[in-house]
Amino acid sequence: MDLEVGVYKNNVKKESWKSVLLLAYQSLGVVYGDLSTSPLYVYKSTFAEDIQHSETNEEIYGVLSFVFWTLTLVPLLKYVFIVLRADDNGEGGTFALYSLLCRHAKISFMPNCQVADEELSAYKKDHIGPPDMNIGLRLKSKLEKHRVLQKMLLILALIGTCMVIGDGVLTPAVSVFSAVSGLELSMSKEQHKYVELPVACVILVCLFSLQHYGTHRVGFMFAPIVITWLICISSIGVYNIFHWNPQVYQALSPYYMYKFLKKTQSRGWMSLGGILLCITGSEAMFADLGHFSQLSIKIAFTSVVYPSLILAYMGQAAYISKHHIVENNYQIGFYVSVPEPLRWPVLAIAILAAVVGSQAIITGTFSIIKQCSALGSFPRVKIIHTSSKIHGQIYIPEINWILMLLCLVVTIGFRDTKRLGNASGLAVITVMLVTTCLMSLVMVLCWHQSIFLAICFILFFGAIEALYFSASLIKFREGAWVPIVLAFVFMAIMYAWHYGTLKKYEFDVQNKVSINWLLSLGPSLGIVRVRGIGLVHTELVSGIPAIFSHFVTNLPAFHQVLVFLCIKSVPVPYVLPDERFLVGRIGPKEYRIYRCIVRYGYHDIHKDDVAFEKDLICSIAEFIRSERLEPNGRAQDLEKEDENMTVVGTSSAHTEGIQMCEEDEGPSDIAGSSEVREIQSPVGPRKRVRFVLPEKSPEIDQGAHEELQELMEAREAGMAFILGHSYVRAKRQSSLIKRLVINFGYDFLRRNSRGPTYASSIPHVSTLEVGMVYLV
Repeated sequence: MDLEVGVYKNNVKKESWKSVLLLAYQSLGVVYGDLSTSPLYVYKSTFAEDIQHSETNEEIYGVLSFVFWTLTLVPLLKYVFIVLRADDNGEGGTFALYSLLCRHAKISFMPNCQVADEELSAYKKDHIGPPDMNIGLRLKSKLEKHRVLQKMLLILALIGTCMVIGDGVLTPAVSVFSAVSGLELSMSKEQHKYVELPVACVILVCLFSLQHYGTHRVGFMFAPIVITWLICISSIGVYNIFHWNPQVYQALSPYYMYKFLKKTQSRGWMSLGGILLCITGSEAMFADLGHFSQLSIKIAFTSVVYPSLILAYMGQAAYISKHHIVENNYQIGFYVSVPEPLRWPVLAIAILAAVVGSQAIITGTFSIIKQCSALGSFPRVKIIHTSSKIHGQIYIPEINWILMLLCLVVTIGFRDTKRLGNASGLAVITVMLVTTCLMSLVMVLCWHQSIFLAICFILFFGAIEALYFSASLIKFREGAWVPIVLAFVFMAIMYAWHYGTLKKYEFDVQNKVSINWLLSLGPSLGIVRVRGIGLVHTELVSGIPAIFSHFVTNLPAFHQVLVFLCIKSVPVPYVLPDERFLVGRIGPKEYRIYRCIVRYGYHDIHKDDVAFEKDLICSIAEFIRSERLEPNGRAQDLEKEDENMTVVGTSSAHTEGIQMCEEDEGPSDIAGSSEVREIQSPVGPRKRVRFVLPEKSPEIDQGAHEELQELMEAREAGMAFILGHSYVRAKRQSSLIKRLVINFGYDFLRRNSRGPTYASSIPHVSTLEVGMVYLV
């Protein structure tokens, strides 16, 4: 076993303008598919029942004016120029905003937060503009003092999250069904009736089956389809404008909105639920931000998507303004404005574009569920990273198939674009309202803007969205109940998991073992210490878990090196490899007991077992090498364990720290400089382990030398993983609701959710699982 000198380099690649344009190209196929297919169903849903267009064209001009200004104010002004700036280190979505707020005010419900987490590089606090100290501090103090306000904020974030999941069910259904409805103009009513639904279901199954290929591959495959679709609808729009009504541009004046509402009154207000669908998919720009970049999304929307949509809607309005008599009973749809020779090619492109449109919200659903799971608000699920270059691109098998089943149920149950549109519209506008509310708090607490600006933001955009929300809610019986039911189900799941996780951690904290009890056992802990490393998994960031006392009192032997391992998520998207580990010591040096806290962001990739074990051992070795003694020569104060932990990077990133080399064969001759130092192991190992010291490493003392040698010997002997298997039960005196949530809800979710990420790859022969009953 050797401690040898080595030099390691880490190359960092910078993002170029080519990669930005490439991401902008991919974003067309992933982010904007849903938004670009909205012309398929907006006019059809708007004129379904509530209003009819007349010879004066006031209705169609009013609808076009609403569509134009809604597209301009919400996706362009609100999302592109304001909301996208509120990214959480490049990540977007409802929980990204909530994460930002949690970092700027102590309102997080995550139980294992530490002061050391605030020193992370990604834990930066945004300061846009001069701080408004009085209002900001008072608002922050109010939120930190009142637990009720914190719960309300969490529930608001969960509502937005649940509606995104509901939208992931409804948007594919309405997009695909609307595209397939184009068959109505090319076949008889009876034929169309029996063909439309099966075709839509087959397309949906194929769509969800493609998800495992990942956003990167799907983006390349789908982007040409969306570009073709946008060129198609904008070209048809330009043709219709010049051929049917070149004066349609007058409808862009907001005066026509006033004339529309004045003439149609309550019927016009109810029809806003259909107009709302023109911005379906806008939230995907923010939710999918982690898959691309802020600049790429802005370039794609302002230069391609926005002008194409405006031309498409103007063209449809120009056609309808000259065709007031509907010759069939299919109402007004997108396909009636398409020139007859082009209808079949456009139908084929529309179906492909609808599939692409569904991709945007499915991708956003995966992202937000991963955030919730990492922050303890959703049961653990299997997360597959589909791109080695862009870590935000993920696939979640369980969620994918659940979404597919729900989507098929909704499609088969409704079989109607109008009711599917009502349901989708309510989900979309609810997410936007939640985003507006959270953004107003971000402006004050994170950006330190004046309260006046935040109030103006929430009043302006909130008023627009509240108008659309009321119009959607009035259609409760006509389909709008679906997203509410879906949100309620997912809300119950998320709250039960969050509540159970919190209570379980509180039990761990209340029953942890004191350091004095450990010291009373002596250096051998009262038992035989066998060769090897014992890895005890715990969720505690301080203190000794109760599970350890069970081992000490019931097992006759324990490992020569003990590591209490805590893998936790912090409210940031990514943790730099240099800051991954927090390592400290439990008890005196001769005990050989360490605590290692591994910190992951909610979008980090969790390594496999081999790489993880290597980084873990290297982090402990680096801690031993760099540990400082007090002036009197004694080790750190045992009672201040949290303050004495050291930040250590992974072996690949921390090039100035100890590196570890493992060889399956016997010792090999090492030709090197005279600086090579060697420690011979008294036992001939099967696997040779070497620690590589940095080039300019200072001399280590004899105690650290012996400790490193023992760590190497233990590593060669192997690692054993001790996992706690908890059974959480509510106390007998608990309320009925608490017993239902804990004994049935949380217990069911725990039994059917994934275990810790690294636990799935641990060899069974090296695993020991201990069951404990938690009475909370």
